[in-house]
Amino acid sequence: MNQRLGVFFLAILGTVFAWTDAASAPVFIVPLTGAIGPATADFAGRALARAETEGAQLVVLRIDTPGGLDLSMRQIIKDVLASPVPVAAFVAPSGARAASAGTYILYASHIAAMAPGTNLGAATPVNLAAPAPLTPTHKPDDARSNGKGDKTASPEGADAGTDAMTKKQVSDAAAYIRAFAQMRGRNAEWAERAVRDGASLSAEEALAQKVIDLTARDVPELLAKLDGRKMTTAGGERTLATAGATLITVEIDWRTRFLAIITDPSVALILLMIGVYGLFFEFWNPGLALPGVVGAVCLLIGLFALQMLPVNYAGLALILLGLSFMVAEVFFPAFGSLGAGGIIAFAIGAVMLIDTEVPGFGVPGGLIATVVAVTALFIFFVAALALKARRRPVVTGHEALIGSMGVVLDDLETEGWARIHGEQWRVRSPVSIKRGQSVRVTSLGDLLLLSVVPVADADRGLILPTTAHSGH
Repeated sequence: MNQRLGVFFLAILGTVFAWTDAASAPVFIVPLTGAIGPATADFAGRALARAETEGAQLVVLRIDTPGGLDLSMRQIIKDVLASPVPVAAFVAPSGARAASAGTYILYASHIAAMAPGTNLGAATPVNLAAPAPLTPTHKPDDARSNGKGDKTASPEGADAGTDAMTKKQVSDAAAYIRAFAQMRGRNAEWAERAVRDGASLSAEEALAQKVIDLTARDVPELLAKLDGRKMTTAGGERTLATAGATLITVEIDWRTRFLAIITDPSVALILLMIGVYGLFFEFWNPGLALPGVVGAVCLLIGLFALQMLPVNYAGLALILLGLSFMVAEVFFPAFGSLGAGGIIAFAIGAVMLIDTEVPGFGVPGGLIATVVAVTALFIFFVAALALKARRRPVVTGHEALIGSMGVVLDDLETEGWARIHGEQWRVRSPVSIKRGQSVRVTSLGDLLLLSVVPVADADRGLILPTTAHSGH
Protein backbone atom coordinates (compact mmCIF):
# COMPACT_ATOMS: atom_id res chain seq x y z
CA MET A 1 0.00 0.00 0.00
CA ASN A 2 2.79 2.36 0.94
CA GLN A 3 4.59 1.45 -2.30
CA ARG A 4 1.54 2.36 -4.35
CA LEU A 5 1.22 5.65 -2.53
CA GLY A 6 4.88 6.36 -3.24
CA VAL A 7 4.48 5.69 -6.96
CA PHE A 8 1.36 7.84 -7.07
CA PHE A 9 3.16 10.64 -5.24
CA LEU A 10 6.13 10.47 -7.64
CA ALA A 11 3.78 10.60 -10.65
CA ILE A 12 2.07 13.68 -9.26
CA LEU A 13 5.44 15.25 -8.48
CA GLY A 14 6.70 14.53 -12.01
CA THR A 15 3.59 16.10 -13.51
CA VAL A 16 4.04 19.19 -11.36
CA PHE A 17 7.70 19.50 -12.37
CA ALA A 18 6.82 19.05 -16.06
CA TRP A 19 4.12 21.70 -15.77
CA THR A 20 6.54 24.02 -13.98
CA ASP A 21 9.15 23.54 -16.74
CA ALA A 22 6.53 24.19 -19.41
CA ALA A 23 5.29 27.27 -17.60
CA SER A 24 8.83 28.65 -17.35
CA ALA A 25 9.65 27.96 -21.02
CA PRO A 26 9.61 31.13 -23.15
CA VAL A 27 7.46 31.91 -26.18
CA PHE A 28 9.23 33.20 -29.29
CA ILE A 29 7.59 35.91 -31.43
CA VAL A 30 8.89 35.86 -35.02
CA PRO A 31 7.64 38.67 -37.30
CA LEU A 32 7.09 37.77 -40.98
CA THR A 33 6.30 41.07 -42.69
CA GLY A 34 6.45 42.14 -46.28
CA ALA A 35 6.96 39.96 -49.33
CA ILE A 36 8.24 36.49 -48.49
CA GLY A 37 11.57 35.86 -50.15
CA PRO A 38 14.93 34.18 -49.54
CA ALA A 39 15.77 36.55 -46.66
CA THR A 40 12.45 35.80 -44.92
CA ALA A 41 12.92 32.05 -45.30
CA ASP A 42 16.45 32.23 -43.87
CA PHE A 43 15.25 34.38 -40.96
CA ALA A 44 12.33 32.09 -40.11
CA GLY A 45 14.48 28.95 -40.30
CA ARG A 46 17.14 30.36 -37.98
CA ALA A 47 14.46 31.60 -35.55
CA LEU A 48 12.87 28.14 -35.34
CA ALA A 49 16.29 26.54 -34.77
CA ARG A 50 17.05 29.05 -32.01
CA ALA A 51 13.67 28.40 -30.36
CA GLU A 52 14.46 24.68 -30.25
CA THR A 53 17.94 25.29 -28.87
CA GLU A 54 16.71 27.62 -26.11
CA GLY A 55 13.86 25.34 -25.11
CA ALA A 56 10.92 27.49 -26.20
CA GLN A 57 7.46 25.99 -25.70
CA LEU A 58 5.88 27.87 -28.64
CA VAL A 59 6.84 29.96 -31.66
CA VAL A 60 4.37 32.58 -32.85
CA LEU A 61 4.81 33.60 -36.49
CA ARG A 62 3.26 37.06 -36.60
CA ILE A 63 2.28 37.33 -40.26
CA ASP A 64 1.55 40.38 -42.40
CA THR A 65 2.40 39.60 -46.01
CA PRO A 66 0.99 40.15 -49.51
CA GLY A 67 2.56 36.85 -50.59
CA GLY A 68 5.95 35.90 -51.93
CA LEU A 69 8.07 33.43 -53.79
CA ASP A 70 6.97 29.80 -53.98
CA LEU A 71 10.42 28.42 -53.21
CA SER A 72 10.83 30.57 -50.09
CA MET A 73 7.31 29.72 -48.89
CA ARG A 74 7.95 26.00 -49.22
CA GLN A 75 11.21 26.34 -47.30
CA ILE A 76 9.41 28.01 -44.38
CA ILE A 77 6.71 25.32 -44.43
CA LYS A 78 9.35 22.56 -44.35
CA ASP A 79 10.95 24.19 -41.31
CA VAL A 80 7.56 24.49 -39.59
CA LEU A 81 6.68 20.85 -40.23
CA ALA A 82 10.08 19.66 -39.00
CA SER A 83 10.03 21.84 -35.89
CA PRO A 84 9.71 19.99 -32.54
CA VAL A 85 8.45 23.29 -31.08
CA PRO A 86 4.76 24.03 -31.82
CA VAL A 87 4.25 26.88 -34.29
CA ALA A 88 1.29 29.26 -34.17
CA ALA A 89 0.68 31.37 -37.27
CA PHE A 90 -0.98 34.60 -36.08
CA VAL A 91 -2.17 37.17 -38.64
CA ALA A 92 -1.75 40.41 -36.73
CA PRO A 93 -2.11 43.26 -35.93
CA SER A 94 -5.51 44.48 -37.17
CA GLY A 95 -5.21 45.49 -40.81
CA ALA A 96 -2.66 42.79 -41.58
CA ARG A 97 -3.16 40.02 -44.12
CA ALA A 98 -1.90 36.57 -44.96
CA ALA A 99 -2.41 36.56 -48.71
CA SER A 100 -1.08 34.01 -51.17
CA ALA A 101 2.03 32.43 -49.59
CA GLY A 102 0.86 33.55 -46.14
CA THR A 103 -2.26 31.38 -46.47
CA TYR A 104 -0.17 28.26 -47.12
CA ILE A 105 2.01 28.97 -44.07
CA LEU A 106 -1.11 29.52 -41.95
CA TYR A 107 -2.58 26.18 -43.03
CA ALA A 108 0.70 24.34 -42.40
CA SER A 109 1.20 25.70 -38.86
CA HIS A 110 0.11 23.76 -35.78
CA ILE A 111 -2.17 26.63 -34.74
CA ALA A 112 -3.88 29.11 -37.04
CA ALA A 113 -5.10 32.37 -35.51
CA MET A 114 -6.10 35.82 -36.72
CA ALA A 115 -6.67 39.21 -35.17
CA PRO A 116 -9.96 41.05 -35.84
CA GLY A 117 -9.78 43.18 -38.97
CA THR A 118 -7.39 40.88 -40.82
CA ASN A 119 -7.87 38.66 -43.84
CA LEU A 120 -6.35 35.71 -45.67
CA GLY A 121 -6.71 33.95 -49.01
CA ALA A 122 -6.06 34.81 -52.67
CA ALA A 123 -3.69 31.85 -52.77
CA THR A 124 -3.58 31.32 -56.54
CA PRO A 125 0.11 31.24 -57.48
CA VAL A 126 0.66 34.56 -59.22
CA ASN A 127 3.56 33.43 -61.35
CA LEU A 128 1.54 30.41 -62.53
CA ALA A 129 -1.65 32.24 -63.40
CA ALA A 130 -2.64 32.13 -67.05
CA PRO A 131 -3.46 35.32 -68.99
CA ALA A 132 -7.06 34.16 -69.25
CA PRO A 133 -9.20 33.83 -66.12
CA LEU A 134 -9.29 30.41 -64.53
CA THR A 135 -13.10 30.35 -64.71
CA PRO A 136 -14.24 31.92 -67.96
CA THR A 137 -17.67 33.38 -68.43
CA HIS A 138 -20.16 31.04 -70.12
CA LYS A 139 -23.38 31.61 -71.98
CA PRO A 140 -26.62 30.55 -70.24
CA ASP A 141 -27.06 27.55 -72.46
CA ASP A 142 -23.56 26.34 -71.52
CA ALA A 143 -24.53 26.01 -67.87
CA ARG A 144 -25.95 22.92 -66.24
CA SER A 145 -28.14 22.46 -63.19
CA ASN A 146 -26.54 21.42 -59.89
CA GLY A 147 -29.74 19.78 -58.65
CA LYS A 148 -30.87 22.78 -56.60
CA GLY A 149 -32.16 24.91 -59.39
CA ASP A 150 -28.92 26.85 -59.70
CA LYS A 151 -26.76 26.96 -62.77
CA THR A 152 -23.07 26.29 -62.58
CA ALA A 153 -20.44 26.63 -65.23
CA SER A 154 -19.47 23.53 -67.09
CA PRO A 155 -16.07 22.25 -66.00
CA GLU A 156 -15.31 21.39 -69.60
CA GLY A 157 -15.66 25.05 -70.48
CA ALA A 158 -13.44 26.04 -67.57
CA ASP A 159 -10.80 23.58 -68.71
CA ALA A 160 -10.92 25.11 -72.17
CA GLY A 161 -10.03 28.50 -70.70
CA THR A 162 -6.63 27.48 -69.41
CA ASP A 163 -3.69 25.70 -70.90
CA ALA A 164 -2.66 22.26 -69.72
CA MET A 165 0.51 23.41 -67.96
CA THR A 166 -1.30 26.05 -65.91
CA LYS A 167 -3.95 23.53 -64.85
CA LYS A 168 -1.26 21.11 -63.70
CA GLN A 169 0.50 23.76 -61.67
CA VAL A 170 -2.66 25.09 -60.06
CA SER A 171 -3.79 21.54 -59.29
CA ASP A 172 -0.44 20.88 -57.64
CA ALA A 173 -0.81 24.01 -55.49
CA ALA A 174 -4.38 23.01 -54.56
CA ALA A 175 -3.25 19.53 -53.53
CA TYR A 176 -0.40 21.05 -51.53
CA ILE A 177 -2.66 23.22 -49.37
CA ARG A 178 -5.35 20.53 -49.14
CA ALA A 179 -2.79 18.18 -47.58
CA PHE A 180 -2.11 20.74 -44.83
CA ALA A 181 -5.85 21.25 -44.26
CA GLN A 182 -6.34 17.51 -43.78
CA MET A 183 -3.26 17.30 -41.53
CA ARG A 184 -4.47 20.09 -39.24
CA GLY A 185 -8.20 19.33 -39.44
CA ARG A 186 -9.12 22.59 -41.19
CA ASN A 187 -11.51 23.44 -44.01
CA ALA A 188 -9.97 21.72 -47.04
CA GLU A 189 -12.74 22.73 -49.44
CA TRP A 190 -12.24 26.43 -48.83
CA ALA A 191 -8.45 26.00 -49.04
CA GLU A 192 -8.82 24.60 -52.55
CA ARG A 193 -11.15 27.46 -53.51
CA ALA A 194 -8.55 29.94 -52.26
CA VAL A 195 -6.09 28.43 -54.74
CA ARG A 196 -8.35 27.84 -57.72
CA ASP A 197 -10.65 30.87 -57.42
CA GLY A 198 -8.52 33.27 -55.37
CA ALA A 199 -11.13 33.36 -52.56
CA SER A 200 -10.48 35.47 -49.44
CA LEU A 201 -11.97 35.58 -45.93
CA SER A 202 -12.01 37.96 -42.98
CA ALA A 203 -11.00 36.74 -39.53
CA GLU A 204 -14.60 36.22 -38.39
CA GLU A 205 -15.55 34.36 -41.57
CA ALA A 206 -12.43 32.21 -41.35
CA LEU A 207 -13.30 31.20 -37.79
CA ALA A 208 -16.91 30.43 -38.73
CA GLN A 209 -15.80 28.22 -41.65
CA LYS A 210 -13.14 26.43 -39.55
CA VAL A 211 -10.31 27.75 -41.63
CA ILE A 212 -8.54 28.94 -38.47
CA ASP A 213 -8.58 27.71 -34.87
CA LEU A 214 -9.23 30.94 -32.99
CA THR A 215 -9.13 34.74 -33.05
CA ALA A 216 -7.31 37.02 -30.63
CA ARG A 217 -6.73 40.75 -30.39
CA ASP A 218 -3.04 40.45 -29.57
CA VAL A 219 -0.33 37.99 -28.57
CA PRO A 220 -1.12 37.95 -24.80
CA GLU A 221 -4.77 37.09 -25.52
CA LEU A 222 -3.64 34.41 -27.98
CA LEU A 223 -1.37 32.83 -25.36
CA ALA A 224 -4.15 32.93 -22.76
CA LYS A 225 -6.45 31.03 -25.11
CA LEU A 226 -3.75 28.47 -25.95
CA ASP A 227 -2.89 27.72 -22.34
CA GLY A 228 -3.27 24.00 -21.61
CA ARG A 229 -3.77 22.98 -25.21
CA LYS A 230 -2.16 19.74 -26.38
CA MET A 231 -0.69 19.31 -29.84
CA THR A 232 1.52 16.92 -31.74
CA THR A 233 4.74 18.09 -33.37
CA ALA A 234 7.74 16.45 -34.99
CA GLY A 235 9.16 16.06 -31.49
CA GLY A 236 6.09 14.40 -30.01
CA GLU A 237 3.09 15.58 -28.05
CA ARG A 238 3.37 18.92 -26.26
CA THR A 239 1.14 20.59 -23.65
CA LEU A 240 1.28 24.38 -23.63
CA ALA A 241 1.46 26.44 -20.46
CA THR A 242 1.48 29.85 -22.11
CA ALA A 243 -0.46 31.93 -19.59
CA GLY A 244 2.02 34.51 -18.33
CA ALA A 245 4.93 32.97 -20.26
CA THR A 246 8.03 35.05 -21.00
CA LEU A 247 7.90 36.59 -24.50
CA ILE A 248 11.05 36.81 -26.61
CA THR A 249 10.73 38.77 -29.85
CA VAL A 250 13.26 37.70 -32.46
CA GLU A 251 14.52 40.90 -34.06
CA ILE A 252 15.54 41.09 -37.68
CA ASP A 253 19.34 41.05 -37.74
CA TRP A 254 21.92 42.45 -40.14
CA ARG A 255 22.16 39.18 -42.06
CA THR A 256 18.46 39.20 -42.86
CA ARG A 257 18.58 42.89 -43.85
CA PHE A 258 21.61 42.25 -46.09
CA LEU A 259 19.93 39.28 -47.78
CA ALA A 260 16.75 41.31 -48.21
CA ILE A 261 18.70 44.05 -49.97
CA ILE A 262 20.78 41.93 -52.32
CA THR A 263 17.91 39.58 -53.22
CA ASP A 264 15.87 42.50 -54.47
CA PRO A 265 15.92 41.84 -58.25
CA SER A 266 16.63 45.51 -58.98
CA VAL A 267 19.64 45.53 -56.65
CA ALA A 268 20.87 42.21 -58.04
CA LEU A 269 20.75 43.61 -61.58
CA ILE A 270 22.60 46.76 -60.52
CA LEU A 271 25.27 44.69 -58.75
CA LEU A 272 25.67 42.64 -61.91
CA MET A 273 26.19 45.81 -63.96
CA ILE A 274 28.67 47.30 -61.46
CA GLY A 275 30.59 44.02 -61.56
CA VAL A 276 30.82 44.08 -65.34
CA TYR A 277 31.81 47.77 -65.38
CA GLY A 278 34.52 47.18 -62.76
CA LEU A 279 36.08 44.28 -64.63
CA PHE A 280 35.87 46.23 -67.88
CA PHE A 281 37.80 49.18 -66.39
CA GLU A 282 40.37 46.79 -64.92
CA PHE A 283 40.98 45.13 -68.29
CA TRP A 284 40.99 48.52 -70.00
CA ASN A 285 43.61 49.92 -67.58
CA PRO A 286 45.46 46.95 -66.05
CA GLY A 287 47.02 47.64 -62.68
CA LEU A 288 44.37 49.96 -61.21
CA ALA A 289 43.25 47.10 -58.92
CA LEU A 290 40.34 48.95 -57.27
CA PRO A 291 37.89 48.62 -60.21
CA GLY A 292 38.76 44.94 -60.53
CA VAL A 293 38.29 44.23 -56.82
CA VAL A 294 34.98 46.11 -56.61
CA GLY A 295 33.78 44.57 -59.86
CA ALA A 296 34.61 41.01 -58.84
CA VAL A 297 32.93 41.39 -55.43
CA CYS A 298 29.78 42.97 -56.87
CA LEU A 299 29.59 40.40 -59.65
CA LEU A 300 29.83 37.47 -57.22
CA ILE A 301 27.24 39.00 -54.85
CA GLY A 302 24.90 39.67 -57.76
CA LEU A 303 25.22 36.11 -59.03
CA PHE A 304 24.68 34.78 -55.49
CA ALA A 305 21.48 36.82 -55.22
CA LEU A 306 20.24 35.64 -58.60
CA GLN A 307 20.72 31.98 -57.70
CA MET A 308 18.33 32.52 -54.77
CA LEU A 309 15.66 34.07 -56.99
CA PRO A 310 13.37 32.50 -59.61
CA VAL A 311 15.59 33.50 -62.51
CA ASN A 312 14.69 32.93 -66.14
CA TYR A 313 17.98 31.58 -67.48
CA ALA A 314 17.14 32.64 -71.02
CA GLY A 315 16.87 36.21 -69.74
CA LEU A 316 20.18 35.91 -67.88
CA ALA A 317 21.84 34.50 -71.02
CA LEU A 318 20.51 37.44 -73.06
CA ILE A 319 21.89 39.91 -70.51
CA LEU A 320 25.36 38.32 -70.64
CA LEU A 321 25.22 38.12 -74.43
CA GLY A 322 24.22 41.79 -74.63
CA LEU A 323 27.08 42.83 -72.34
CA SER A 324 29.51 40.79 -74.44
CA PHE A 325 28.35 42.50 -77.62
CA MET A 326 28.65 45.96 -76.05
CA VAL A 327 32.17 45.27 -74.78
CA ALA A 328 33.13 43.86 -78.19
CA GLU A 329 31.94 47.12 -79.76
CA VAL A 330 34.61 48.96 -77.76
CA PHE A 331 37.49 46.71 -78.79
CA PHE A 332 36.30 45.93 -82.32
CA PRO A 333 34.33 48.93 -83.63
CA ALA A 334 31.66 47.58 -85.96
CA PHE A 335 29.94 50.88 -86.86
CA GLY A 336 27.49 50.40 -83.96
CA SER A 337 26.04 47.05 -85.03
CA LEU A 338 27.48 45.11 -82.09
CA GLY A 339 26.57 47.87 -79.65
CA ALA A 340 22.99 48.17 -80.91
CA GLY A 341 22.51 44.41 -80.86
CA GLY A 342 23.95 44.24 -77.35
CA ILE A 343 21.59 46.93 -76.06
CA ILE A 344 18.55 45.17 -77.52
CA ALA A 345 19.62 41.80 -76.10
CA PHE A 346 20.32 43.35 -72.70
CA ALA A 347 16.93 45.11 -72.55
CA ILE A 348 15.00 41.98 -73.49
CA GLY A 349 17.00 39.88 -71.02
CA ALA A 350 16.37 42.34 -68.17
CA VAL A 351 12.62 42.21 -68.81
CA MET A 352 12.69 38.39 -68.81
CA LEU A 353 15.19 38.02 -65.93
CA ILE A 354 12.83 37.39 -62.99
CA ASP A 355 10.40 34.57 -63.73
CA THR A 356 7.57 35.73 -61.45
CA GLU A 357 4.95 38.43 -61.09
CA VAL A 358 4.90 38.39 -57.29
CA PRO A 359 4.73 41.96 -55.93
CA GLY A 360 8.13 43.17 -54.78
CA PHE A 361 10.11 40.74 -56.92
CA GLY A 362 9.97 42.33 -60.34
CA VAL A 363 12.44 44.61 -62.11
CA PRO A 364 10.78 48.00 -62.74
CA GLY A 365 10.64 49.10 -66.35
CA GLY A 366 12.03 52.50 -65.40
CA LEU A 367 15.14 50.90 -63.93
CA ILE A 368 15.64 48.77 -67.04
CA ALA A 369 15.32 51.84 -69.28
CA THR A 370 17.77 53.81 -67.12
CA VAL A 371 20.36 51.03 -67.02
CA VAL A 372 20.08 50.48 -70.77
CA ALA A 373 20.41 54.21 -71.49
CA VAL A 374 23.42 54.65 -69.19
CA THR A 375 25.09 51.53 -70.55
CA ALA A 376 24.50 52.61 -74.14
CA LEU A 377 25.94 56.09 -73.51
CA PHE A 378 28.91 54.61 -71.69
CA ILE A 379 29.69 52.03 -74.35
CA PHE A 380 29.37 54.41 -77.29
CA PHE A 381 31.38 57.11 -75.47
CA VAL A 382 34.23 54.67 -74.86
CA ALA A 383 33.95 53.38 -78.43
CA ALA A 384 34.18 56.94 -79.76
CA LEU A 385 37.29 57.59 -77.69
CA ALA A 386 38.87 54.37 -78.94
CA LEU A 387 38.08 55.25 -82.55
CA LYS A 388 39.44 58.76 -82.10
CA ALA A 389 42.65 57.40 -80.58
CA ARG A 390 42.97 54.95 -83.46
CA ARG A 391 42.91 57.85 -85.96
CA ARG A 392 45.61 59.89 -84.20
CA PRO A 393 49.05 59.96 -85.82
CA VAL A 394 51.72 57.75 -84.31
CA VAL A 395 53.92 59.67 -81.87
CA THR A 396 56.30 56.94 -80.71
CA GLY A 397 58.48 54.30 -82.36
CA HIS A 398 59.99 54.20 -85.81
CA GLU A 399 56.62 54.90 -87.42
CA ALA A 400 56.64 58.37 -85.81
CA LEU A 401 59.58 59.31 -88.08
CA ILE A 402 57.37 59.27 -91.18
CA GLY A 403 56.70 62.89 -92.13
CA SER A 404 59.35 64.28 -89.78
CA MET A 405 61.78 66.91 -91.01
CA GLY A 406 65.52 67.20 -90.53
CA VAL A 407 68.76 68.68 -91.90
CA VAL A 408 71.34 67.02 -94.13
CA LEU A 409 74.79 66.91 -92.44
CA ASP A 410 76.89 66.29 -95.58
CA ASP A 411 76.51 66.74 -99.27
CA LEU A 412 74.97 63.60 -100.64
CA GLU A 413 74.30 62.23 -104.09
CA THR A 414 72.20 59.22 -103.12
CA GLU A 415 73.03 58.34 -99.48
CA GLY A 416 74.38 60.26 -96.53
CA TRP A 417 73.67 61.44 -92.97
CA ALA A 418 70.98 63.72 -91.63
CA ARG A 419 69.93 64.96 -88.18
CA ILE A 420 66.26 64.07 -87.46
CA HIS A 421 64.64 64.50 -84.03
CA GLY A 422 68.10 65.28 -82.58
CA GLU A 423 69.50 61.98 -83.81
CA GLN A 424 71.80 61.10 -86.72
CA TRP A 425 70.20 58.84 -89.30
CA ARG A 426 71.47 57.23 -92.50
CA VAL A 427 69.29 58.65 -95.29
CA ARG A 428 68.78 58.08 -99.00
CA SER A 429 67.42 60.55 -101.52
CA PRO A 430 66.41 60.20 -105.17
CA VAL A 431 68.06 63.60 -105.89
CA SER A 432 71.26 65.33 -104.85
CA ILE A 433 71.02 67.36 -101.62
CA LYS A 434 73.47 69.96 -100.29
CA ARG A 435 74.69 70.18 -96.72
CA GLY A 436 72.33 72.09 -94.44
CA GLN A 437 69.34 71.59 -96.74
CA SER A 438 66.07 70.60 -95.10
CA VAL A 439 64.53 67.23 -95.88
CA ARG A 440 61.33 65.35 -95.00
CA VAL A 441 61.21 61.59 -94.24
CA THR A 442 58.95 59.64 -96.58
CA SER A 443 59.53 56.03 -95.52
CA LEU A 444 61.55 53.69 -93.34
CA GLY A 445 63.68 51.19 -95.21
CA ASP A 446 65.69 48.18 -94.18
CA LEU A 447 68.76 48.47 -91.92
CA LEU A 448 67.41 51.72 -90.41
CA LEU A 449 67.79 53.56 -93.71
CA LEU A 450 65.37 56.47 -94.13
CA SER A 451 64.10 57.69 -97.48
CA VAL A 452 63.95 61.51 -97.63
CA VAL A 453 63.10 64.22 -100.11
CA PRO A 454 64.17 67.86 -100.10
CA VAL A 455 61.78 70.34 -98.50
CA ALA A 456 60.57 73.09 -100.85
CA ASP A 457 61.85 76.61 -100.25
CA ALA A 458 58.35 77.68 -99.20
CA ASP A 459 58.45 75.15 -96.33
CA ARG A 460 61.91 76.06 -94.97
CA GLY A 461 60.55 78.24 -92.22
CA LEU A 462 58.78 75.25 -90.67
CA ILE A 463 62.04 73.57 -89.69
CA LEU A 464 64.01 76.48 -88.26
CA PRO A 465 63.81 75.07 -84.68
CA THR A 466 65.28 71.80 -85.95
CA THR A 467 68.22 73.44 -87.77
CA ALA A 468 69.19 75.15 -84.54
CA HIS A 469 70.31 71.81 -83.15
CA SER A 470 72.16 70.60 -86.29
CA GLY A 471 75.71 71.24 -85.23
CA HIS A 472 78.24 68.69 -86.46
